[in-house]
Order: sequence, then structure tokens, then C-alpha cells
Amino acid sequence: MVWVVTGASGFLGYHMCKYLLKKRARVRGVDLAAFEYDMPKVEFYQSDIRDAQLMQRVCRGADVVMHGAAALPRWPGDKIWDVNLNGTKTMLEAAATAGVKHFIFISTTAVYGIPKKHPIYETDPLTGVGPYGESKVAAERACEKYRDRMVVSILRPKTFVGTVRLGVFSVLFDWLYRGKKLPVIGNGENRYQLLDVDDLVEAIYLMSKLAPKKANDVYNVGATEFGTINSHMQTLLDYRGMGRLVHFPAGPVKLALRVLDKLHLSPLYPWAYDTLDKDHFVSVDKLVKLGWKPKLTSEQALLESYKWYEKHRDKIIDSKGVTHTTQWDQGVLRWFRDLFF
Repeated sequence: MVWVVTGASGFLGYHMCKYLLKKRARVRGVDLAAFEYDMPKVEFYQSDIRDAQLMQRVCRGADVVMHGAAALPRWPGDKIWDVNLNGTKTMLEAAATAGVKHFIFISTTAVYGIPKKHPIYETDPLTGVGPYGESKVAAERACEKYRDRMVVSILRPKTFVGTVRLGVFSVLFDWLYRGKKLPVIGNGENRYQLLDVDDLVEAIYLMSKLAPKKANDVYNVGATEFGTINSHMQTLLDYRGMGRLVHFPAGPVKLALRVLDKLHLSPLYPWAYDTLDKDHFVSVDKLVKLGWKPKLTSEQALLESYKWYEKHRDKIIDSKGVTHTTQWDQGVLRWFRDLFF
């Protein structure tokens, strides 16, 4: 079987390519960034997914396209919309024109916004927060229009973690590594759900094996076992054997973070801080009924991600950027880390 993986150089792309090679699939990877992993069997195209002609050539002869490439929340709003919507439209048309039978779109649970009702089901309203969430909603709508030409699976994963994951988690992991106190917005008793990246990869691969009627649908993906923000943080602290949680009132902290965000002095974006004091978890019953079962709990997934960071910290300390596989500049948060925590 021939797979096209967009966003191949990123966090999910790395794990997806590695998994597919183990399944003896032929893999074509696409990404703007260089493919710096030791996978010589991946046929890699360092290119923009908005290059319609090249994407048609890449898709020719492929059985499945997994479209995971996206502009992330810290990118400029206009670029997020262009990549996430127009890039998705380009990939959909390229795949359909090339005769691809199955297109798997990686969306996000950010399309649900911050609802008051939980768990969140696939049929609940889509009210994306900010350019990232809103553009993903629009991209899903574009996907739906191609279901008369090929099978289109839409997966909405919770925030996923695992080996190679940095990004916003690099801030948390840095504070933890240094033995600092870990700040918590609110009382920390809100339930929060993450997802191990390898469990997500299993869900993606499952889509390719389903009958078209079942695959041509939308599925939430998240850990089936998860606790509170406090339980996630305490799991990390117990492992490190140092540090403690410090709780702050949500209103003033979020106001301060919003101001810092507007001034470009903090790496934390609205979705990151607006959800941290609220319940946010989805139902995955629909996916579980198909036979999918995650191997890790939410807390275990976060801890395994930190363990990888701890082991590789010396090698990645200088990897700066705005992607999930680079360390984010902490801005003024570094001052708070050193002066107050």
C-alpha cells in the first residue's frame, strides 16, 4: 500500500512514517521543513502543500493520503488560514484528481471551542477558537464536499504528546527539569484529556482498514482514562521528586497572559491558557466501538513525553522555533521562572 503523509517532518508525521514503514507500506512524505530522520525508505518531497501540480504528482498511484500538515496557533492569522484551508483544498483536489481512494484529514478538538457540556460528541456544534480552530472547521467543511469522489475520514484528536514532542510543552518540561514550582490556573480540579501520539497513529491506520461506510465519517480521538490538571502535574512532580504545585486565581492570570500574548512577550496563545481551568474532554465511544483501544492513560502519555525530554535535553536545548518539535522561546515567562518560582 502506498501512503502520502503531509507534515512528514513534524511530530505526528515522524511517528506516522515510522509506523507505516514497520507495516511495510511505501511512504511518500511532504513537508516544507527538511526530513531529518533516519528513514531512507521514505520518498520525501520538501515542498509546499499549496503547490497543486506537484501535489498531484505526489498523489499519483497512492492508496491513502494522510493530511496532517498545518500552520500552528503561533503563526500569523492570515498564514494559518491560507495553509490550513487552501492547503487542505489543494490536497483534496490533488488526491481526488490522482484517483486516491482514501483521504484522512487530521483536524483537532479545538473545533469545539470551549463548551460547557461534557463529554463532547462528534455531533456537537463546531465553534473554533481563533484562526487555528476556525480554519480547521472550514477545512472540515471542504473535506465533506469531496466524499462523492473518495472516502474522507476526519479525525479530531485531543492534544497529543509523546517522544519528540516539544512546542508549548517545552515550557512546562523546562520548569519541571529545573525543579521549579509548577503554576496552575484555578484550582486544578477540572478534568483534562490528552492523547499519546502512538495511539493516534493506531487510530489513523485503523481508518485505512475500515469499510468505506464506516471510514467516511468523523471520529474523536483521546485517552479513555484521564484525570484532572492536578493529577497530570502531580504525576510529573512525583517522578521528579521535587517541586510543588502553586495555584493562582484564573481571572487575573488569564488577563495577564492575554496582555502578554498581545504584546508578543509570551509563547502562550489563547487556546493554551483559556482551557487550562476548564473541563475539556471528548467522547471516544464511537472509535472504541470499531476496536480502537489506547495503550496509555492521559497522565502516562504526558510522563513518557517528559521522560524523552529529560533524556534528550542536552541535544535539543538549542532547537528554537514555533513547531511541535522545537523549543519555544519563553519570553517574559523565563523571568517569572527565575525570580518567583
